[in-house]
Amino acid sequence: MIFLSIYAIIYLCIVNTKEVPHISTLFISDLDGTLLNSNAELSDFTISTINSLIADGMHFTYATARTMYTAEVITSRLNISVPCILNNGAEIYDRANAEYIRKACIPRDKADRLIDAFSENHVGVQMFRVTDGRLDMYYPPYVNDLMRGNIENRRATTDQVITECSDLHSVNDGDVVYFASTGDMEPLLPIRETAMQTEGISYEFYVDTYTGKHYLEIFSDEASKANGVKFLREKYGFDRVVAFGDNLNDIAMFEQADVRIAVGNANEAVKKAADFVIDTNDNNGAAKWLASHYNE
Repeated sequence: MIFLSIYAIIYLCIVNTKEVPHISTLFISDLDGTLLNSNAELSDFTISTINSLIADGMHFTYATARTMYTAEVITSRLNISVPCILNNGAEIYDRANAEYIRKACIPRDKADRLIDAFSENHVGVQMFRVTDGRLDMYYPPYVNDLMRGNIENRRATTDQVITECSDLHSVNDGDVVYFASTGDMEPLLPIRETAMQTEGISYEFYVDTYTGKHYLEIFSDEASKANGVKFLREKYGFDRVVAFGDNLNDIAMFEQADVRIAVGNANEAVKKAADFVIDTNDNNGAAKWLASHYNE
């Protein structure tokens, strides 16, 4: 009878184990204002915490408005285990194999319409195009000082191909994925209006974390952080997504997440959309939450 009881217990344990399937969770974080501190850096604590959890089996990546070039400079010490979402979802990049696994191009005629809007309003822009597996950037001569400084910083710190071009139409070959412009709000409003009126186009318009200036990003409506998260969930079979964010362009990502977490310094609208509000980016909020709740 004793042996029968032991076998019965073992059988019940096996049955109960089968009734509780393994849940595969993707943890995904915005970078600027969320995982990065106010100096646009990853703290040693954040790096060591996340790398330790990844080594323990955590699936982690990031979703950012940055390109691969500017994101890689900052995140190279993170051993991310899942492809990352770039340019607000315009591209998804597999760091392990150094390749773009998804890109959402803007149809050529719609890109031409957007180029006209920037040109007619004399508003500078950075236009990004995927060429031979790399992301090149083009800009007109009349970018403002803020954008020119950004361009020169990219040239100094990355190997991205960056070209001044007086006629952006000449390099619009159907592989344009993203337009970005920053500065005062008023000059950007007519461009936003054009984006709003162009079928198949989406945009993000928000105050930049570092400069306090407005930032306008334009991309295909097939691209967004939300669609990027959906793609990763479906491609890799994640059952659950936990997302961290701070700014308005993270709300769309929250819509595809099962658990939504705002850092303490987040925009109020992001906090309202979140399930939890945690410590700030400067206090390693995301990393501390992961250390405490990763296995829950």
